[in-house]
Amino acid sequence: MTTLVLVHVIISLIAIVAGVLVMFGLLGSRAMPGLTAIFLVLTILTSATGFVIPPLVTEKLLPSHIIGGLSLVLLAIACIALYAMQLKGAWRPIYIVTAMVSLYLNVFVLVIQSFLKVPALQALAPAVPPNPPSGPVFAVVQGIVLVFFVLVTIGAWRRFRPVTFA
Repeated sequence: MTTLVLVHVIISLIAIVAGVLVMFGLLGSRAMPGLTAIFLVLTILTSATGFVIPPLVTEKLLPSHIIGGLSLVLLAIACIALYAMQLKGAWRPIYIVTAMVSLYLNVFVLVIQSFLKVPALQALAPAVPPNPPSGPVFAVVQGIVLVFFVLVTIGAWRRFRPVTFA
C-alpha cells in the first residue's frame, strides 16, 4: 500500500466515524459544528484524494471516480446549505439529505473495499478483478446499509431542528 493510499484510507475512516457521530447528532437534533466541519472537510478530502490514486481518471474512468464526483457535488450543496444558507427553510432538509447521501457513499465504498481486502469477506463474495464483489451476501450487506441510511435520513429529516448552527 502506497503512502497516498494509506493517507486516503485513514482520512476515509476518520470521515466515516465523524459522519456517523454527526448522523446521531442529527437524530438527536443536536448541532455539532466542530464535528460537522471535520466530517465535511475529511469527506471532501476523501473524494478528492480518490482521484489521484492510480489509475487516474484521465487514464481510465472507474465507478469510484463517478462516486467521488457525485460525492463532491453533494458535499458542495451540503456546505452551501449549512454555511451560506444557515439551514433556513428548504436548506435544512437539503443539507440532511446531501450530507447523509455523502456519508452513505463513503460507507458504500468501505463495504466494497472490505469485501475486496478482508480475506473472510472475500470468501463470502469473491470478486474477479477488475469487477467488484458480487453475490447474495454482498448484495444483502449493501442492501442493509442502504435501508439503514434511508431510515436514518428520514429520521434526521423529521427530528433535526437546530436553533442556530453557524
